[in-house]
Amino acid sequence: MSTDNNWTKNLPQAAQDYIKGRKLEEVECIISDTPGLSRGKCMPARKFGKMDQMYLPDSIFYQTVTGSYVDIDEMENQYTEGDMVLTPDLASATAAPWTGDITLQVIHNVEDLQGNPMPLVPRNVLKRILALYEAEGWKPVVAPEMEFYLVAPNINPNDPIEPPMGRTGRKAASQQAYSMSAVDEYGPVIDDIYDFAEAQGFEIDTIIQEGGAGQIEINLQHGDPLKLADEVFFFKRLIKEAALRHNCFATFMAKPMGDQPGSAMHIHHSILDIKTGQNIFTGKDDKPTEKFTQFIAGMQTYLPAATPFIAPYVNSYRRYVAHFSAPINLEWAENNRTTGIRIPISGPEARRVENRVAGMDCNPYIGIAASLACGYLGMKQGLEPRKPVKGEAYDADRDIPPSMYEALSLLDDCPELTQIMGPEFTMVYKATKRMEYDEFQEVISPWEREHLLMNV
Repeated sequence: MSTDNNWTKNLPQAAQDYIKGRKLEEVECIISDTPGLSRGKCMPARKFGKMDQMYLPDSIFYQTVTGSYVDIDEMENQYTEGDMVLTPDLASATAAPWTGDITLQVIHNVEDLQGNPMPLVPRNVLKRILALYEAEGWKPVVAPEMEFYLVAPNINPNDPIEPPMGRTGRKAASQQAYSMSAVDEYGPVIDDIYDFAEAQGFEIDTIIQEGGAGQIEINLQHGDPLKLADEVFFFKRLIKEAALRHNCFATFMAKPMGDQPGSAMHIHHSILDIKTGQNIFTGKDDKPTEKFTQFIAGMQTYLPAATPFIAPYVNSYRRYVAHFSAPINLEWAENNRTTGIRIPISGPEARRVENRVAGMDCNPYIGIAASLACGYLGMKQGLEPRKPVKGEAYDADRDIPPSMYEALSLLDDCPELTQIMGPEFTMVYKATKRMEYDEFQEVISPWEREHLLMNV
């Protein structure tokens, strides 16, 4: 980066507007770790303006979500904690409007000392998939939907998670999907989400009340997958900060409460021809093309093995319950929300495929990359999908593995997906997930104590 003191002129307009007429104090130099949290360094803005690059240890990507480090025999020099080289992607710069000082966040590109993209970095995994599409003359377009819960502060992990208290003094109620008064119950949190998003230059398409108690869905405008993954990455932090201002937590757990629906990150996909700008899912006669059905077939074929990428924790699999607003298989149909793969109502130019399997607990870079990878393999291999389902899909056979253990076994047996996501990334990812699973197995649940202690 230039040492020119006017480096801020290269920032996106929203970031320039945020700092205009004010003294920029700090810059957060960040990357996404594997769970999707911000990692990096904070520094005075004047130092950032003079810096070309910075360093972080690669050990960040050998950590589980609990903070433990996985030991991988195949990795040489794993515990030397070698440096990764970080350079700022100024196009990603955005405000951190909840901080006391005037602060910007800047996502950084990550390479090794030889200038090669670090394969363990989630953002680089998505770039890898997008490069494969570009080589075919294709440009993916995605639109993520973010579901999450506002919950009462949960200080003791042994206590069940409960809905938040609304402005009426009553706890948020379930089964109020699309209710405007339900959204008003926690209006101050929504107001801060809007204000933070505006300061960061993010455009919210819609906000709705979902079916769970305190469950909200935010839809984003369709666009470039890398840009949208960046926004979801930023939004998760933004939403948590907004909730904390009003004495509640925001959680992106797939299933925080057993008697409430889970939270998904539905992903809509369409593919443009780079030369013509036309949607390759629609032909000249406005009918679906072979590429459209092949993309669906790729999802049906490879999403079971890709499940660890889009359902990354033991809790993720609690969401896949029939008749509970979540799919249990990979049937497909138009305008049918019981299927794992839905074709929304649209005009021919906007024909798209919706992946309803991905959970909101997944890293957005990894989740979008895996979803696109499945569709890509279907198009490249010329696969054919099953016939579209008629009626409720919950009655069909289950396709989605019921646990992380079974999902990882499917991924073990899928060299095509391993290769496309990156062999080194996939190896380390599987190792961390197995370690998390083993750690979970060491915990004895209240159900076991209640029903087994004296009854067996």
